[in-house]
Order: sequence, then C-alpha cells, then structure tokens
Amino acid sequence: MSNKNLILVGALAAAIIAPIAGIAYLWRRPLPIINGRLKLRGLNAPVEIIRDKWGVPHIYAQNDEDVFFAQGFVHAQDRLWHMEMNRRLPAGRLSEIFGDLALSADILMRRVGLQRAAKNDWMHASTETVTALNAYARGVNEFLNTHSNKLPIEFTLLRYKPEPWRPLDSLAWIKMMAWGQGINWDGELLRAAILDKLGPERAAKLLGSDLADTNPIILNHTPIPGFERLVAELRDAKKFLNLSAPVGMSNNWVVDGAKSATQQPLLANDPHLPMQMPSLWYEAHLITPEWQAAGVTLPGVPLVVIGHNQDLAWGVTNAFVDTQDLYIEQFDAHDPTRYRVNDSWETAQVTREEIRVKGHAQPHSVDVTITRHGPVMDEWQIHAGDAQPLRLALRWVGHDASRTLHAGLHLMRARNWNEFTAALRDWSEPALSFVYADRAGNIGYQLAGNTPLRKKGKGATPVPGWTDDYAWTGWVPFDELPRSYNGAAHFYATANNTVVGKEYKHHLSLDTMNGFRAQRIIALLTAQEKLSADDFARIQTDVHCIPAETLQKLTRAYGDKIVIHPALHGRGASARDALQLLDAWDCQLTADTVAGALYETTLYFAMQRLFKPWLGALTDSFIGVGAHPLLHPVNSPYLDRAYLIALRILENKETEWMTDASGQRLTSVDILAGALGDALKFLETHVALDMRQWQWGKLHRVVFPHVLGAVKPLDKIFSRGPFPYGGDTSTVWQAAFVPQMPIPDNAVSSASWRQILDVNDWDASRGIHPTGQSGHPSSRHYADMLPLWLNGEYHPLWWSREKILAQREGILRLELED
Repeated sequence: MSNKNLILVGALAAAIIAPIAGIAYLWRRPLPIINGRLKLRGLNAPVEIIRDKWGVPHIYAQNDEDVFFAQGFVHAQDRLWHMEMNRRLPAGRLSEIFGDLALSADILMRRVGLQRAAKNDWMHASTETVTALNAYARGVNEFLNTHSNKLPIEFTLLRYKPEPWRPLDSLAWIKMMAWGQGINWDGELLRAAILDKLGPERAAKLLGSDLADTNPIILNHTPIPGFERLVAELRDAKKFLNLSAPVGMSNNWVVDGAKSATQQPLLANDPHLPMQMPSLWYEAHLITPEWQAAGVTLPGVPLVVIGHNQDLAWGVTNAFVDTQDLYIEQFDAHDPTRYRVNDSWETAQVTREEIRVKGHAQPHSVDVTITRHGPVMDEWQIHAGDAQPLRLALRWVGHDASRTLHAGLHLMRARNWNEFTAALRDWSEPALSFVYADRAGNIGYQLAGNTPLRKKGKGATPVPGWTDDYAWTGWVPFDELPRSYNGAAHFYATANNTVVGKEYKHHLSLDTMNGFRAQRIIALLTAQEKLSADDFARIQTDVHCIPAETLQKLTRAYGDKIVIHPALHGRGASARDALQLLDAWDCQLTADTVAGALYETTLYFAMQRLFKPWLGALTDSFIGVGAHPLLHPVNSPYLDRAYLIALRILENKETEWMTDASGQRLTSVDILAGALGDALKFLETHVALDMRQWQWGKLHRVVFPHVLGAVKPLDKIFSRGPFPYGGDTSTVWQAAFVPQMPIPDNAVSSASWRQILDVNDWDASRGIHPTGQSGHPSSRHYADMLPLWLNGEYHPLWWSREKILAQREGILRLELED
C-alpha cells in the first residue's frame, strides 16, 4: 500500500474513531469514583464508603450529619437523574423539560399541592429533621459542585443542568410517596357513579361482597360483612348525590423463635409498586458510632425506609386506611371565590401557579382555589350547570403538617419494641402496617399513620362540604390504633387485607384488598412447624392462584353443557381441549402455563359479559382500569374485587345479575360459554392458532421503563424488557396488571423490593430490588440484579465489616477540604 493510501486510511480511521471515542467518553463520564480519596467541603470528619460487589454503599461516619451528607453524595453519584425526576414530579415542574406532554400531570400536582404541603412540613420540622435534611442537601450539592461536567447522560441529552438540591425537595418526595399510597378519591367517584346507576341497595349488594377477607390482621377479630358496611352509607349518599357520569400493595410477615428454624425471629417484606428504570429503591448501609441501619432508601431522602438496625428489623405494607375525602362545595354563582359554609359564605384562598412549559414563551397559569377542606379539583367538577356550581374539594391527611421523616430517623435508632412504637407515634403518612422483630426474640404488629375521625360517614362517596356534618374531628389516638405484641399464633402476616373486625370501634377503610394473598401466606406459614429463610423465599415466590380454584370448579361442574352451548358453535373441539387443560391445572400461575392464560382471559370476558349490561361505560373502571394520570400501571380501587364478585355471582347462580344487552335473563353456563368463546377467539388472534403456545407470560409481561425510553430508539438504551412474568393480583408473587386485553406491556406492577431478614445473624439476610444500584446505563450495576429478581433469587445483605471488606468493590474516603 502506498504512503498516500496509508494516509487516507489513517485519516478515515481517525474520522470514525474520534466520534466513537467521544460517545464512549460521554457514555462513561458520569460513572462514580468508588476508590481513592476526595476532598470535599461541608464535612465535620472523614467518611469511609465501602461499596460491595453489588454496588451497595456501606457508609462509615463519625456523626449523624456526616452520615447523611455522605448518603446525599452517594445518592447523587448513582441516581442524580432519578432524584431530578423525584423532585420535579411533586413540584409540578416536568413541563419545563418535557413540554406539553407533561402539562396535565403538572397541573394536577400544582392543584393537589404537594409542594405546598412540603413547605408546611418544613415550617413544622423538628431540629433533628432539619439537621438531617440540611446535611443531606449539602452532600448532594457538593457532588454537583465537584462534578458539574460529569453529569448523567440524561442531562446531556436534554441540554440542561440541575439546580442545587433543597431540603424541600426531599420533603416533597416523601409527600409524593404518601400521595401514591393513600389514594382514595377515585374510589369515591367510582362508587358514586355506580350508586347513580344502580341505587343504594343494589350498589351495596354488588360492591359489598365479603369476598375472601375472613382473616383480619388482628386475628381474634370478627369480619364485618361488606354489605353491612356499605348499604347505610350509600343510602345516605343518594340523598345528596345525583351524578350523570363518573393507585401500592405489599406483603410482609414475621415469625418468632417458636416457628423459626434458627430459634430466633425471621421477617419478610416485599412492597409492590410500579416497575421503573432505575428501581424506585436504592440499597444503603449507614454506620455511626451510636447506631447503624441497613436496607432500602429513597433517592432524595436521608433515611433507611425498610430494613433493620443492630437490634431490630421492620417491614411495611400499605394499610389502605382511608385518608382522603371529597367534599362537594357550593360556590356563589356570582362570585367564584365565595363558597357556602352552613348558613353563610366564606372567601376561598386563590393561589396562582405559573408553570413554565418547554417550547412556550409564556408560562401556563393555573388558579388553585382552596377551601377549608383543601384544594378544589376543578377537573372533577359536577353539576356545572346549576345556579350554584358544585365543585369537589380534596381533604387529605398529607395536607396537614407531617413528622414522618422525624419518625423514620428515630425508627433507625430504636432498640426495642417500646422505642419502636414511640418512634411510630410521629409517623403521619402514609398509613402503613409495620411488622417487627428484635434480637431479644420478640415480634409485633403496629398500624401507624394519621387516621381520620369522621363526624359522620365512612368516606364512601363525595359528601356535602357546606355543612359540618361530615367534618374530620381529629385523628384516631395512636394508642387506639391496631397493634399486637408477641401474639399466641407466633406470627403476623399482612397483605393489604382488612386490619380489624367488628370489635374495633373506629372506621379505617372500605377499600382494602381481597385477602387471598394473606390467606395463602397464612396457609404456608402454618403448614410447617418450623420455617427457614429458604421457606420464606418459597413463600415470596409462590404463584398459587386461589380464586382460580373457583373458576376451575365451575368449568368442571358445567363442562359438558359449556362444550355444546350455541356460543361455542364450531369451537367444540377447542373448547373441550381448553376445559381439559383447566381441569388438569394445579392453579400455579407460572409464566409458562397455558391453563393460566385460559383462566385469566375467560375470567376477563366473563366480567365484561356480567357487568356491561348493568354498568355500561363504567365497566372498565369497575373491573380495575383506573384513570390516574401519574400512576403506571393505572388501576382502579376495584382491581382485585370485581373478578371475585363475578365468581361469586357465577358460583351462587345469582341470575338477577346475569342478563344480556336486551335484558334477557342468562345462566352461569351462558356467561361461561360465551366468555370461553371470547377467550378462544382472542388467544387465537393475539397469541397463536396453536393452543400449546398460549403461555400466560406471552400476555402478561413486565417491563422496566425509563422516562426517556418513551422516545425510540432510546428505549433500547435506557429501558429493559418486556419479560414473560407469572402471577397476578391474588398470588403472593404479586403481579397485578391493568385488566385490558391485550395487556399493555407497562401494565404490570410487582415486588419493588424483597427482603428476608435473619435476626439471629444479620449477615445471613438476603434481599433484591428489580434493576440495580446505578442509574447510569453504562454501569455494570444498571441492571445486574434484574436476572436474579426475575428468577425469584436474592443477593446477600452484608452487615459485618468483615463480610463487607471480603466482598468489596471499592473503598472511597471523603476528607475535609484543606
């Protein structure tokens, strides 16, 4: 080759390699420094951060301020973009970077007022809380100061830099989590719409099923019949409602030494939340000379939320306490700032919110009207044509000053049950079911969170706001909240099921989950005399579907009649094959089961056939399709109730509910045959002609979306999945999905964290969250936990310094700048 050609080849190679090298540099530039020394401003003493091979930081500090400073620093190292989303969402500031696409979400957040609520918390924060928040913010901001040119790639793509972190940003994300765990307003609107269609008695009969909830968490309590809870409430609501039209789950349990193979308590927890990339949680271990705590944290918040300290362990589930009410306000038709209070008029507070929207020169203005009950949700206006327009105001626990972070800080330091429950006295929201275990061998259960005392009613539907009759009069005293300590059963188990029964004097909720997960967990806990951590792992990954047994019983009983039913004309052979598969099925809802796909689709179409003649356009909302603009997947409060109501109707032959569109009465066989025919057609069309290829995991898939993954081909870089996934709403391996056919890929939520904590030996504990520690796509820790999570496996949760050092990936020393 001539020199000239060599020069041309060299020039061409340089032209290709230079951009590739530049891209590679940008790609890897944000990766954190995990070895060596960094000189930083804002520390009081040196801090050592040992990262183990899963990327989990173990932070050794000499005082509380420095441990929270370092937590803020490592959060920013690994999850700065995640933190940016966490503060923009509750602040209603997504439109600044995403434009019109995010405007509706921002308007809702400005109206709900999470940022206003966070400011209120800041004004009432304890000295300890202020110290922790300020130290954390200094750590985040020192990272920004020292790494302003090494920001995550998302900032590079969107061409902006983050603002300094504020304590208010941390408090706002706590409010966002509380809002997501406490949503009830949509249930009130749905019940009101169904009430309008069916009347109080029929609505209560439809909605008030006892279902599976025969095991309140407080085990010696008597279940309250659902109809009894609802009918009086709906009769009262009908007097003032005349409508024409109409978001997290979890498992936890603990056993004491009498049921544990270690002779000491074991504790398990798996909170169920929407899947995302990166994971909602971030593992961390905080160590000071006085205390240490390990588990999962929320990027943006100085706290270990779920986990253990040196003396005790805890886990949480959503208690589904009703912490929201909608009030119908009467506004003056001639003055939109005046609203009726009893026999007089009061002036509402009006706050103007200016939302900057990318691509627009002028901000979008939103006037938020606030009554004595809370913000008026103008998107939910009803009776707009009346002389006195009726609008809905939201009363929510989270609008009151909260001390949740203060409680969490004390929870990490608690040494025994008394200190644990003392810390939870300040837990304001969300209302959670805590299970507890300590190294002295004790176990316990405590419901914590501000629980409204209502002057009248149970919060079933919107109520009149112009009278004091439905006012909140305070909170249930903490000492009267449900609790139990060292119970005779030697275990506690919660799965968003009913907490108490008739013996309890206060109202908690109408919207708990159906109880099948709790029923299955209790069955597995009581099936063995002694349980090990491996047994706990098998329970967390159990996919036995109890309600499938009912459909199976029905298809066995009516199988011969179903096969020859006119609705299956021309499909008799396929129907017979399908019924044989259902008959032989063990009700294990694995990703590869064909019978499971037949069960889920047949049940879906049975619900459509049962409820559409009565509910019409409300049917999808009733069976579980929600309408919340900020929650994905979007489920309604009856997600896990409607299919059980359908099974009850079919099993009990409640012909009053079985009609076609013309009103002609049908039978259980008619509904089941028609639904099976719908299912066969659907599966042939959307999966394959060959029944052997109808695996549940082809319909039911889990995906981990990154916000930038909505833009193709960026999804290939930032998002992960879809992956075939087993389970459903009623399995312990919880995998709730939006009940639509076909199921959207982003419609499955599941365990956002699985932990099994061994009080006897903290180093023997195990855990896993869905993705990985890092928010940087170029990091080996971006998705390294995903294969384990999908397979129901775990990684060790190392606690002792000896184990941590043996599994270290890096040691970084933070030192005071000279």
